[in-house]
Amino acid sequence: MKVVIVGGVAGGMSAATRLRRLDENADITVYEAGPDVSFANCGLPYFIGGVIGKRESLLLQTPESLAARFNLDVRVNSRVLSIDRAARTVTVRNSETDETFTDSYDSLILSPGAAPRQLVIPGWDRALTLRSLPDADRIVAAIGGAPKHIVILGAGFIGVEVAENLRHRGHSVSIVQSGPSILSPFDPEMIEQFHVNLERHGIQILVNTTATEITEYAVELSDGTRLTADVVISSVGVTPDHALAVEAGLRIGAAGGIWVDNQQRTSDPAIYAVGDAAEKQSAFTDEDQMVWLANLANRHGRLVADVVAGLDVTARPSVTTGIVGAFGMAAAITGLSEKAARRAGIVHQVMHLHPSSHAGYYPGAETMSLKVVFAPDTGAILGAQAVGNDGADKRIDVIATAIYGRLTVSDLMNLELAYAPQFASAKDAINQAGYVGDNIMEGRTPTVQWHELEERRAAGAVLIDVRTADENQAGAIPGSLLIPVDDLRNRLEEIPAKDVIVHCKVGQRGHTATQLLRSHGIRASNLDGGYLTWRAGMDSIVRSNSVSPFTNN
Repeated sequence: MKVVIVGGVAGGMSAATRLRRLDENADITVYEAGPDVSFANCGLPYFIGGVIGKRESLLLQTPESLAARFNLDVRVNSRVLSIDRAARTVTVRNSETDETFTDSYDSLILSPGAAPRQLVIPGWDRALTLRSLPDADRIVAAIGGAPKHIVILGAGFIGVEVAENLRHRGHSVSIVQSGPSILSPFDPEMIEQFHVNLERHGIQILVNTTATEITEYAVELSDGTRLTADVVISSVGVTPDHALAVEAGLRIGAAGGIWVDNQQRTSDPAIYAVGDAAEKQSAFTDEDQMVWLANLANRHGRLVADVVAGLDVTARPSVTTGIVGAFGMAAAITGLSEKAARRAGIVHQVMHLHPSSHAGYYPGAETMSLKVVFAPDTGAILGAQAVGNDGADKRIDVIATAIYGRLTVSDLMNLELAYAPQFASAKDAINQAGYVGDNIMEGRTPTVQWHELEERRAAGAVLIDVRTADENQAGAIPGSLLIPVDDLRNRLEEIPAKDVIVHCKVGQRGHTATQLLRSHGIRASNLDGGYLTWRAGMDSIVRSNSVSPFTNN
């Protein structure tokens, strides 16, 4: 069996090494257009920032090491120019020797990855991108040793990571984001504190604007702003590098990537595709989508090797889980956000919590923000987001696992998770999410979302702040009536017998107040996530100078 693999790194090399483990006699050739066939591209921002001090630390394997251990024929600087599907051959050009030749295959695996998206503006050729080690070398050379003004176009995961690392090196950094908030997969009220944390550490962020021109020393923006720029780095997204597939007549899917079935097979049964160029099926909508994650590329590379070797395996739909960190704070997400659920027309319920990362009495406990999206009829978990200085990563991993295992939101309260005061609380944040979700599912605690509050109040609802007087004085929702939760029983006569919404700081006392009022025949609901969630949501609207993405306005 002769197998040709186009592209290395995560998808291609996972396929190559797995196939060798399954079939010692297969003839396996890997063609990589760049100089490095296996490198840690997720570590590139940290190499630029000096966190990873040695360039060679990012080189995971070389053609020589792969030949020695796996008997693979790996050829770098070798670009596949075309595919002849009828003859089952590829045409390859070596960029070092300029030699062009053909090679045959029984099975062809495409793993060409993605290419940086280009903006059609004057001076675009001045912008640097980051997808490979040579790209990182160019950025390191450009920034040099002296502090510089650096403008980053795009506030996605890579843009934020590069910004943090360049700020650590003492550079002045500005981020330009076309949308209303950074890290667009997240909901605005969840990512607000992460945005504030970036600004607190000296990063200038401009939202709802785009670059219109890059000059020798500046970037001109659509809102009229002019940013001084010694170096410009583009992180405005990527597109599937599927030119080979298009030219070969392979099917391109609705999401814009190479269409594949659940065994990574393209529209040509002899050709497979994995990694950033291939589409993935959503676990929630069943629609094809583009997911730029290394773990999926590795997983599908392994799977396609199994298929080529004759094993009966299929790919699971993608949940899509990711995390980004900067200046000690992490933002993690799995599954659908509230925005995504709305766009897909999926009926959903939402809850917000602000639990401690570990027991509050143990030093170093940090408050995190946790949001869970779930189906109101079945309790099926649709997605979650966690943001905080400690503990966000493991909570999202637990919920991602729960989604994979088809657990409901109520199941979360029964999970037995590792506990000691320095690691968690006896009622872990995940368990607390289960308690809150179960109360909502069972109708014990009706909730109102932060972006629904004004509409409810306009319809006549009364808002009661059940925090302390000191908390209210430090910051209050305009027009709210202050009745601390401990005084509610003695002041029931002050509460109108109509639609009542209560709120505390994070929702816990609001839940108690809701139960108390409902037991006295008062129709009460709890403001989900309390004052903290409402404040973050309102701040996000003010910052972006736009209406909430959850309203129809």
